[in-house]
Amino acid sequence: MTNTPPAFRHLGDRLVHQGYIWNVAVATFEDPHGSLFERDVVRSPGAVGVVPLLFDNGVPTVVFVRQYRGPLDQYVLEVPAGMRDVPGEPPELTARRELIEEAGLDAGHLEYLTHYFTSAGMTDSVLHLYLATDLSSVERDVHGPEETHMDVVRLPLHEAVEMVVRGEINDAKTVIGLLLVDRRLAHAAD
Repeated sequence: MTNTPPAFRHLGDRLVHQGYIWNVAVATFEDPHGSLFERDVVRSPGAVGVVPLLFDNGVPTVVFVRQYRGPLDQYVLEVPAGMRDVPGEPPELTARRELIEEAGLDAGHLEYLTHYFTSAGMTDSVLHLYLATDLSSVERDVHGPEETHMDVVRLPLHEAVEMVVRGEINDAKTVIGLLLVDRRLAHAAD
């Protein structure tokens, strides 16, 4: 027997800010008892993240970027990623493009890992996460000052996972991606 949750209805949005990529709306909803309520919502095209994995002398190694993130006013160590800012572009193609732009790597094999809601209480953004293997170096295609000044960093997967556990890697897509890839490799060894 399945319990169906009570029905909520989204009645519409009132645009309060239209940005380059994101829009902010005040959304009106109706709860199961017919009461109206509003929530601020950031409307987003979504994003992709890529865990680039290579094997340095048999050691699983992840390629990261360390880039300045303005909203945090600090550098963040993270896997390559980007907004789905090309209308109609499939997430896999966005992932391949971002991997080239940020890390200067082309993936011979790109495998879907998962998708997740980045902050379900405030945005409709969905991030699609991929594992990239069979990597080859290509010319980076940087966009903007953050990418111009980012560093590409390689770390053994086991060290990166330990950094997650110690709270030294805090970026959500990176944490999720590292833990999924680590688990996948552990199960492949069984």
